[in-house]
Amino acid sequence: MANGNFHLPTGRLIALAIAGGMTAGALGVYLFGAPSGNNVQEPLAVAAASDPAGERACDAKADAARVVGDAAQGEVAAMMGASPPVSLAGLAFNAPDGTPMTVADMSGKTLLINLWATWCAPCRHEMPALNQLQEEMGSDAFEVVAVNVDTGSDEKPKAFLEETGVDALGYYRDSTLGLFNDLKRRGLAFGLPVTLLVDGDGCLLANMNGPAEWASPDAKRLIEAAM
Repeated sequence: MANGNFHLPTGRLIALAIAGGMTAGALGVYLFGAPSGNNVQEPLAVAAASDPAGERACDAKADAARVVGDAAQGEVAAMMGASPPVSLAGLAFNAPDGTPMTVADMSGKTLLINLWATWCAPCRHEMPALNQLQEEMGSDAFEVVAVNVDTGSDEKPKAFLEETGVDALGYYRDSTLGLFNDLKRRGLAFGLPVTLLVDGDGCLLANMNGPAEWASPDAKRLIEAAM
């Protein structure tokens, strides 16, 4: 359990997960029919080309993925070890300065990649805990990469982060839904939030759909197992 102000009781997380499932039920309409009033841009170019060398490197991470899966306990028990680990090095989104980037650009660093949106209630509730996790564990070896996937302008997501005091997370962004849809095609995304634990070679070690208490000791032990 977290000792800070951002702890969510397990019962409340379950309720939020149910709400997230209800949101996910309407997500297909949101994702594939452009919402009224939003200027949906062309999707980012997702690096989908075959990467045999990268896949071979990730095939060798099966034992690491099992260790991480076994470490997913308590507040983060919903994290599933990747079977098999796959390369996510080509996942594309925008860096905090607005320039296009991929996971490969963060090579050498363990990443907790979290997709969130301002209209997703469970996402909003877990953002302060993700911020706290970055404050306490962020380093040259680990980063929480929270990627906002609101369509339209930056105004709403930036206002939300400011209002809630989320200041330790970089403002990663994909307003095109290209990132979510790429993960959906891979069977890794069914709704929001989506969380991926990726090692320094861009290999997926574990993933989950739904919220978790990311500032908890359970979450920190999970990150340590991945590192």
